[in-house]
Order: sequence, then C-alpha cells, then structure tokens
Amino acid sequence: MANMADPLKLGVLVSGSGSNLQSIIDNIEKGSLKASIQVVISNNPDAFGIARAQKHGLSAVILKHEDFNSREDFDLELIKILKSNKVELVVLAGFMRILTPVFLKAFPQRIINIHPALLPSFPGTHGQKMAFEYGVKFSGCTVHFVDEGIDSGPIIIQSVVPVYDNDTEESLAARILEQEHRIYPQAIQLIAENKIKIEGRKVHIKTVEKIPPVALYNPPLAGF
Repeated sequence: MANMADPLKLGVLVSGSGSNLQSIIDNIEKGSLKASIQVVISNNPDAFGIARAQKHGLSAVILKHEDFNSREDFDLELIKILKSNKVELVVLAGFMRILTPVFLKAFPQRIINIHPALLPSFPGTHGQKMAFEYGVKFSGCTVHFVDEGIDSGPIIIQSVVPVYDNDTEESLAARILEQEHRIYPQAIQLIAENKIKIEGRKVHIKTVEKIPPVALYNPPLAGF
C-alpha cells in the first residue's frame, strides 16, 4: 500500500462500455476520490471503456483472451502488466472474465468488483434480470472483494433501490446503474483512506457514522 498521502494506484479492467470507469475518472478529476488510474486493460478490443481511457490520456491496453492457451496464461500476462504499472488495487468495472486463483493470489484482498444486485442474492451474470423476474420489491448493487467464488467475497458497500410495478428490466437496470456510479468511487475512497478492515466475511469500516435506523417499505405502509 502507498503512503496515505499518496493517491491509491488503480488498475481498472473493463470489457464493455466502461460507465463505472467513467464515474471513477470523473471523481478523481473533481478531487473527491484520492486515486490514480495507472492502466486500463480490456480483453475486448471493441470495448468503449478503452476509448474513455484514451480520451482522458490514460494508459490503455488490449489483451485478447483468445490469444492465450489457458486462463492461467492470460491472467499471468494481466498480472505482469498490472505489476509493471505498480497497481495497488485492481478494480473490475464490467470485466467479463472469471479470474483464476493465480490472479487472486497475486493481489490478495486487493481486487474489488461491483455487482448489479443485493448480494448474496442473484450472483452471476444478469443480476438485474434475475431480481426483476423474481419479483423482488427492492433491488440494488453491491461492491465486494473478489474471492474464488462467484460474487461471493466480503461486502464493502451496498445501495438499495425500489422496484416499481411499472418497471421494465431496462428501467430497473438504469436505476441500479445510477447507484453503481455513486458507491464504487466511495468504496475505493474508503480503501484509499485505509478505513477498511476485513475479518472473515465481514468488512468493518472505521470512523464512519452509522446510518439512522430506518425501515423501507414497498409498497408504502398505509396507516400501520
């Protein structure tokens, strides 16, 4: 880890549009997130996230997974690039690859991901779709550390959104994405400030005020 006076050095991995990457960039540029993006890497040469990185003058690397004989070989090259850029925290921002134990061991408790559902419910791909089809009244998003399971690592922060009767899968996904753009930079800032301690499955946040003991209802209570 860097000295607390230094920005936290990030390596961001993307496979698609990179909207969460953009949120991180925006928060760094306006000074609310004390971090620096050392490199952006994509396994997809057509990922718009690469164009976003280049627009902001960031180092961007395309690493096509089909050019490698195995997942481990691909991950070893990822590790090489990230280490050469002195990356301290790996940020998965829509990176559509399952990382191997080789990669996880190279960055222990230094890899985070954002998932568009309230984990541990609806892990895996299409979390919004699964929640919508299940008929939940609340959904949301989760930032978590990455372990060897599927979206199973310790949870850092979550945001909750209501699901309305007239929602579509797309409208719910848009509401969740808006919250992703808020909580992902916050999670990174907590790590940058050394405010996170992991004990087993629990992530303890130092010196953060408790939220009020409120309850949410959907649909709203009517006189009860």
